[in-house]
Parts: sequence; C-alpha cells; structure tokens
Amino acid sequence: MLLARRKLRIETERMTLRPPVHSDFRAWSALRLNSIDYLTPWEPSWSSDHLTRKGFTNRVYWAQRSVSGGTALPLFLVRRSDNALLGAITLDNLRRGPAQAGTLGYWTGQAFARQGFMREAIQALVHHAFNRLDLSRIEAACLPENAASRGLLEKTGFKYEGVAQSYLQINGRWRTHVLYAALRSDRRGKTDAG
Repeated sequence: MLLARRKLRIETERMTLRPPVHSDFRAWSALRLNSIDYLTPWEPSWSSDHLTRKGFTNRVYWAQRSVSGGTALPLFLVRRSDNALLGAITLDNLRRGPAQAGTLGYWTGQAFARQGFMREAIQALVHHAFNRLDLSRIEAACLPENAASRGLLEKTGFKYEGVAQSYLQINGRWRTHVLYAALRSDRRGKTDAG
C-alpha cells in the first residue's frame, strides 16, 4: 500500500492529522487524564496500563503496523497554530475486495470539544478515504444517548442505518449502539434516526 512508502499526513484548515509518535506520550496522557470524566462514559474500559508509557508505546507500534499493513489509519489531531494535541480519529477495520469499507472512531479532549475540530477531521478523513483509498463505505456507531456524536455524524454526511444490540463493551457493559454510514455515492437522501 502506498501509505507505507510515504509519510501519512492529512491537512485541514486548522489541523494536521498524522499517526502518533513516541514523543506524543506526555501530551496524549495529559489530555486523556484531564478528560477522563468526559471520555469514560463513551469508551471501552481503560486497561490498567492505559496511561503508562509502555501502553502508549504499544499504541504507537500498533499504529505503525496498521498504517503499513493497510488495516487502519490511526491519526492524532494536532492544531497547527500551537501544536496542541486535540484528540484522535481512526479509520479501522479496513476491508478491501467487494466491501471497500472501514469503521470510523474518534475522541476529543474535553477542552477542545464543540469547537468544530472533530467535524473538520471527519470531513478530511472521509474525503481521504473515498478519494485516496478508494473506499465505498465508512461506518460509525455511537451510543443512542450520545446526542453530540450523533449530531456530529449527521452534520458530516453520515446517515442513520439502524441499531446493533450489545454492539460494544462501553465503560464495562455491553451496550446497544446506533449505526451510521457514509457512502461515496450516496443517493439515499436524509434518513430519520430512531
């Protein structure tokens, strides 16, 4: 895959989206720790080594293998004006062949929420996925009560597709999720969320 031969960077109006590197550890761990109450209701339970340097090192190596193997694009959101780490976005579970699809996941530090950063990141990554990776479908899921995430997906062109029972373990419990998708050639029009 071409990504392994060149440095992966996606530029937006205010940010650079790029894979994590070892020197991001302090900024990443501080952002996650400062946002713990904001993030944990929406995420899988954090492992005991989640905020450790060793845990982060494993995350960086996974990101490198994923990008070079073409299985995922784990990217950090870095604000260009001051190099602040704002959050992360991942296009994971990349499937080729007849599917040409991937699954979107994202998080933002609490201090950077509701400022349009994630909307900008999603739009850029979706454009990259459709135009550079030749994907046809990008899927996303969130908890039904996560109105902010649902609104964000809808504002970035994702359409509601249904419900998946016991889809992911979030904060230690199996949780039902609402499913959304963006299609490269979408003729569905607006769909009503349940």
